Amino acid sequence: KLSVRDEVENGLSYFDYTFFREVPRLHNRLEDRLAELDSELDPPASFLQIGSWIGGDRDGNPSVDADVLSETLRMQSAFALEYYLRELDKLRLELSLSTVIVDVSDALRDLADRSLDRSPHRELEPYRRAISTISARLTATHEILHGAGSGAAADPYPSAAAFRADLEVVHASLATNGSEALTRGRLRRLRRAADCFGFHLASLDMRQNSDVLEATLAELFEAVEPDTGYPDMDEEEKIEILRRELGGRRPLSRRHWTYSERTGKELEIFRAARAGRDVYGAEAMTTAIVSNTRGVSDLLGQAVLLKEAGLVGDEHGGEMNVVPLFETVTDLRNAVAIMDRLLSIPEYRKLVDGCGGIQEVMLGYSDSNKDGGYVTSGWELHKAATGLAALCKRRGVRLRLFHGRGGSVGRGGGPSYDAIVAQPAGTVNGQLRLTEQGETISGKYTNPALGRRNLEIHAAAVLESSLPGKDDDAAPESYMDTMERLSEFALAAYRSLVYETPGFNDYFRASTVIREIATLNIGSRPASRKSGGRIEDLRAIPWVFSWSQCRVMLPGWYGFGAATSRWLAENDDDPSLLQEMYRKWPFFRTLLSNMDMVLAKTNMAIASRYAGLVPDASLRDAVFDRIVAERTAAIRSLLAIGETDRLLAGNPLLARAIRNRFPYIDPLNHLQVELLRAHRERPDDPATLRGLLLTINGISAGLKNSG
Repeated sequence: KLSVRDEVENGLSYFDYTFFREVPRLHNRLEDRLAELDSELDPPASFLQIGSWIGGDRDGNPSVDADVLSETLRMQSAFALEYYLRELDKLRLELSLSTVIVDVSDALRDLADRSLDRSPHRELEPYRRAISTISARLTATHEILHGAGSGAAADPYPSAAAFRADLEVVHASLATNGSEALTRGRLRRLRRAADCFGFHLASLDMRQNSDVLEATLAELFEAVEPDTGYPDMDEEEKIEILRRELGGRRPLSRRHWTYSERTGKELEIFRAARAGRDVYGAEAMTTAIVSNTRGVSDLLGQAVLLKEAGLVGDEHGGEMNVVPLFETVTDLRNAVAIMDRLLSIPEYRKLVDGCGGIQEVMLGYSDSNKDGGYVTSGWELHKAATGLAALCKRRGVRLRLFHGRGGSVGRGGGPSYDAIVAQPAGTVNGQLRLTEQGETISGKYTNPALGRRNLEIHAAAVLESSLPGKDDDAAPESYMDTMERLSEFALAAYRSLVYETPGFNDYFRASTVIREIATLNIGSRPASRKSGGRIEDLRAIPWVFSWSQCRVMLPGWYGFGAATSRWLAENDDDPSLLQEMYRKWPFFRTLLSNMDMVLAKTNMAIASRYAGLVPDASLRDAVFDRIVAERTAAIRSLLAIGETDRLLAGNPLLARAIRNRFPYIDPLNHLQVELLRAHRERPDDPATLRGLLLTINGISAGLKNSG
């Protein structure tokens, strides 16, 4: 079983694979292209930042505590400093210039004179001695921050900015003394890396469920004001008491009070976050995400807990962003009203202004899909983003959307470029955050050339979406009305099957590998947020992954066939408007393009074998027949709207790749069905379980975008 530390180490490996090398090169390439256009332009700021929530995300993961968070920050920082030290060793070998043939700046000479290297062989090599000074100071920094080493004699760097300043001295001396060519190699990449990664490597996000935060606040209030009854207050009463705490100065936690284990753990995590920012800098942790945000009090409560730990407030500086995560269909529909009320509260607006006037909002693709299906999820996300952009413009706040996309289409996956340029007008504006999760990380960033290409795609899409005139691309009202109607029909069809069909949960658990996935050692997080086995409590990853394994891919298309059939029935069976929307509206085209890919990977013949694992014949036939009928309708509608005669007609390379993989995947599916039967009859047989898990891994690798 993986621990959180194992997951952190796995995440760090991608910096060695790709990010250390390619993030600086991407910036440098852009700098060169801009210089070709105008040599007077300043170099671009480091705009591409890497973040992570491995080790900071405790939503449903009991393994994340204060020690894990502190260790994660330490590991990340050490990884960055060790990379810089390796690069400095190589740079010292390269910069062997002698003062016999070159001159140096006074600042460089001063840096060299502070070197502990007194060898006569390097007396006339000031650059090597200067690099030795920098390396010694960085080694001392490493020892101070991480408690390693034997005690360096040099002064540690007080900040990453001071380290970058010394590198700038080397660069300036070379540039002004006839050696500018030497500034464009390793030194240039190291300077940019130090700017991108600092001493923290990647900004670590905190995340917790609103229910846990509310329970923590309730206990804190009960300790200082007995019988407050915080959980029983209505929303306005909660807002009022939280405003008072946010604007006041009293401590809310009592030092010698005995809190419950859960509350004590939460308080320790906030204290560890404060300590981590003090040690590694404010960039080490910038964001606190509230998952399952349902009201204004959820976000004010998070702010109060951050204030209690000294993470927000004028006297501390470097405010943390309080970020709502709107996940379900209902929450997405309420997002604009919640944020409008929140931004009208002076105590909260002060925190936003402290973060540069930027309000970040995270949109949840996975849970909204599980809640409402593919079509409705995509549409509600689109509407929420549009409404939030208009609201923030009206409130004088810059909006930064954080797209919580997974690898599979059912969790918001699909081509990143298409997804970004299909964002509603006015929602990007030079800023965007998105997640890379699951197998997409290794697929995109294990190979540095592929990694660079993917980073360029993200940067290009954000730039293109931010160009002047993008606001003119707003969809006509007829498109919006049509999409609203389609979403209404799709939602009804999806929820009728998944949440309103008696026995559907039994069908799902018998016909998929959901129970067996729980034994896979692929993460530290439980498959469900709560015990009990309800679909509502199941995490989106195992939900989507299970449907992928049995070749149904239900979260990526179900409801579309019923929606289009009902819409056509209302519109004289005339698909011309839908066809026009497909040609002219990037959002609709991307929605259907991703569905096209998913449907191409489905196989109802194989799926019928998994359905055969359901012991109740009447339930099996009723559910499976509905799935088959809906798939047939979805494909028929997709082909009619796209005006083509086959799936993936517009993407022949992908069609060929999928077709070539099927002869390897299909036998694994048939084998998996037999192994499922055997395992369920003999659950204690380790050989059967191992064989079953191997088929799960093989099918996932072949299908891609599976979880």
